Amino acid sequence: MYRYLERRLATSVARFLRGRYGLEIEPFAIEQPPKPELGEYALPLAFELAKKLRNSPRKIAEEIVVGVGPIEGFRRLEVAGAGYINAHVDRAAVALALARDQQDSDGPPAQQKILVEHSSINPNKAAHVGHLRNAILGDTFVRLLRYAGHTVDVQNYIDNTGVQVADVVVGFLHLEKKTRLEIEQLARQPGFDHYCWDLYAKVSLWYEEDSSGKAIRLDVLHQIEQGGNDTAAVADLISTAVLRRHLETMQRLDIEYDFLPRESEILHLRFWESAFAKLKDSGVLVFETQGRNKGCWVMRRAGTLRPRSAEDIEAAGQELPEEDQKVIVRSNGTVGYIGKDIAYHLWKFGLLGRDFGYQPFFRYPGGHQCWISAERGQPEHPHFGGVRQIYNVIDSRQAEAQNTVIEALRGLGCGEAADHYTHFSYEMVALTPRCAMELGYRLSDEEKARPYIEVSGRRGFGVKADDLLDTLMASARQEVDSRHGQLPDSERQEIARQISIGALRYFMQKYTKSSVIAFDFKDALSFEGETGPYAQYAVVRATNIFRKGGMDADAFANQLVSNLTLSELEPFLATQAGNEIWELWLVSAKTAYVVEQSIAATEPAYLAKHVFQLAQCFNTFYHRHPILAETDAAKKRFLLATAAVVRRELVRALGMMGISVPPVM
Repeated sequence: MYRYLERRLATSVARFLRGRYGLEIEPFAIEQPPKPELGEYALPLAFELAKKLRNSPRKIAEEIVVGVGPIEGFRRLEVAGAGYINAHVDRAAVALALARDQQDSDGPPAQQKILVEHSSINPNKAAHVGHLRNAILGDTFVRLLRYAGHTVDVQNYIDNTGVQVADVVVGFLHLEKKTRLEIEQLARQPGFDHYCWDLYAKVSLWYEEDSSGKAIRLDVLHQIEQGGNDTAAVADLISTAVLRRHLETMQRLDIEYDFLPRESEILHLRFWESAFAKLKDSGVLVFETQGRNKGCWVMRRAGTLRPRSAEDIEAAGQELPEEDQKVIVRSNGTVGYIGKDIAYHLWKFGLLGRDFGYQPFFRYPGGHQCWISAERGQPEHPHFGGVRQIYNVIDSRQAEAQNTVIEALRGLGCGEAADHYTHFSYEMVALTPRCAMELGYRLSDEEKARPYIEVSGRRGFGVKADDLLDTLMASARQEVDSRHGQLPDSERQEIARQISIGALRYFMQKYTKSSVIAFDFKDALSFEGETGPYAQYAVVRATNIFRKGGMDADAFANQLVSNLTLSELEPFLATQAGNEIWELWLVSAKTAYVVEQSIAATEPAYLAKHVFQLAQCFNTFYHRHPILAETDAAKKRFLLATAAVVRRELVRALGMMGISVPPVM
């Protein structure tokens, strides 16, 4: 309701300004007053118009208030201070609409499919804590979009022909001298991805000690990209086994995917061949005949000025300065990551003229089928690709690569696609020194004094995702056992799972994308402060009110939809004493508004802040109002209605964060 009323206010004021002054200034700022008694919205508009209309802000504000007249859903507009306009809503009407769960009535979103790509973990070793931030941000964004009514495909790009996979193949075949049969036997073991973690670090060290290793790597990489040979078959075996482990890890966090496009099919189904022809014909790629990039196909780095075509370059007598060159195809004929990514994004937007084969790959417990790309697929399959909007959840270190793909789309004349391409960028995850030492890493005195310790997959330094989840689960289980030892073991285990997952997911989302996260077990699992358990506990408290009163919380909330009336709400919201409780209702009414902000800014942290604020407000309300001891029947029903609405909105918002609520804490 908050979002809908804000738009209704803006529309009414804009209509007046257009008719009275002939001004078109929408959108304009609408703020929230510091106290609920000052209203729900504040417009500093008159200050912006003062110079243009050659009048004082207060006089302009007075004209607007009088000229706009009554607005449905608002009690009044009033002038405050030197020219602010404060808008007061009809509290009881808003509360009733909220209790009845009436959604903002802007109509359904435009019918367009959105593609969100997230996780995209190299299938060469176990997932680590940094991958968890990516997956949790991506999964939450998918949930936000779906809550807002959008159709969303979730894709997890699998780079199964890249150098990281080649490194592990080198490790198995050239360091450990294992046969394909031996690798197959290892791949069946539950900890295969962890085995590969250690092997990857071992290979990286070998490259530093033996210069011949990198030549072997290049040969292996070339064989993998070509396909149809024993080395490529081993790479496929390893990457497929590791991929399954990744999906199992993410399943622990209730994260699911729809489609797994693999880089191997982009090559073998000639996606790159088609894209390469388009890039050469349009002049986006230029063949270098001299300099350090001799024999390479290059394009200008993102952000540098570029003539429109190769002919333009030749006509102008210009060459591409080496510092502006981005190598797309190496002189040995291998295609860089960005080249394959350009082809992939042309497919995403339905601009390539080719498609994958599709095979079912992984079925989730709820029955959802995840598909994987194949050279030959099943005739019946869901439709993927050809979307209108894409969001790529990829860390900030890949900003140049992402911008290069966007520049390539523009160079190909696909400006509309480029405009609907969003790099959902975020910063890395590190460890606090305390966390690193708890995990058994030895730190120097200098490292102990740092604010965080960076992880490194090549050094094998970091936190495997499964190890982190296991540690969080064990810590949560200790707390649950100490508080609820009388419950059956299976129930305590499930409660510990919900608390640990809630703690991790909230911790990864509460920081803005541009913040480096220093992960710490103690901070994440705390029941106090801005944490997942704190928000979960607020819901459990609300549920306990109804349980102790002999009521079912969900049944009571459903009953509000049909039975609550304006007359029951007005006496308790129209007074000065009602401001505190009204603030709780007002925060509850902002869920859809916050969802819209989170989507527009690709910033799930806004939702996390909303959840924390709502939990804080409810806990204050809980301590100040002993609901079950209230003797006034009308007031007691009002307080119960307040608790029911807040509980519903917390459960809803936490659900969008991928966090469920246990029955006890």
